[in-house]
Amino acid sequence: MTVFRASLALVCLMSPVATAAELPAPVRAMIDAAIEKGDPETVRAVIALARQTNPGDSEEVDAILAGFEADQARLAEEKKAAKEEEIRHAGLFDNWDGKGELGGFRATGNSSNTGLTGSLALTRTGIDWRHKLRGRADYQRTNGSTTREQYLFAYEPNYNISDKLFVYGLTQYERDRIQGFSARYAVSGGIGYQFIKQADLQLSAKIGPAYRVTEFVNGESEDRIAGLLGVDFDWNITDRLKLTHDTNAVAETGGSATVIVDAGNTSINLVTGLNAKVSDKLTARFAYAIDYDSNPPAGAVQTDTLSRMTLIYDF
Repeated sequence: MTVFRASLALVCLMSPVATAAELPAPVRAMIDAAIEKGDPETVRAVIALARQTNPGDSEEVDAILAGFEADQARLAEEKKAAKEEEIRHAGLFDNWDGKGELGGFRATGNSSNTGLTGSLALTRTGIDWRHKLRGRADYQRTNGSTTREQYLFAYEPNYNISDKLFVYGLTQYERDRIQGFSARYAVSGGIGYQFIKQADLQLSAKIGPAYRVTEFVNGESEDRIAGLLGVDFDWNITDRLKLTHDTNAVAETGGSATVIVDAGNTSINLVTGLNAKVSDKLTARFAYAIDYDSNPPAGAVQTDTLSRMTLIYDF
């Protein structure tokens, strides 16, 4: 008996230490299926469930998750590098995004009427540069006479100095015969800063000198050195509802307020808009605009308001 016990003890000492059981096959298959789909949120939820139901295999589960996260980071870097390479080799007419807008308006001030409004906005975003083109037209004829004729075209390039600091340039053309001028040109350049840059909330401001030339309907013209202030604000309230208010001399993407100040006249354009997504490509929009000129031509009032209800198509 003594010899048997000694032999048994020797066998136990020489036997390998028992290892932890492998993750059960059905659990591993469930994790593999989630990883195959590639949705990080699904994978993390399945991993959490596996860790909870198999506490003895937490190290193996954590190792699987770490490997998945590493693969996701690598794929993200590869995708980013491929996108940057595509942008660097893009042609002049590549990588433009656009929005077309069509609807009706209601105006008060120098004219009181309803009519049609339309606009087109194009944006091209590069690695350091962003280019924005804007065009808008409001037009109406009543009893053979033009009662609303307002056009705006603008081009603004931005260059990112850092993640939040940028410089901008601006050229803009306006025409509003009802307000008293047949053409108004403005050029500006300056510096801007992105105060808030989140997925659902953005706030930026810019400031710089400007030069403006105004041609009045009576044939007179004037040119002045001016200053420009701009603030852009966008808030995605929900996935389908967006509030925008931009202090921007460029255009009204959603809401905009333009302030150009010179010695003889201060122009302010305030636009607040509410966008509601109808589908991935189609958005319904209501906007309210105030145009103010401190020194309008003789016979014109200082303030115009404009309410627009439009549909926007993304392309």
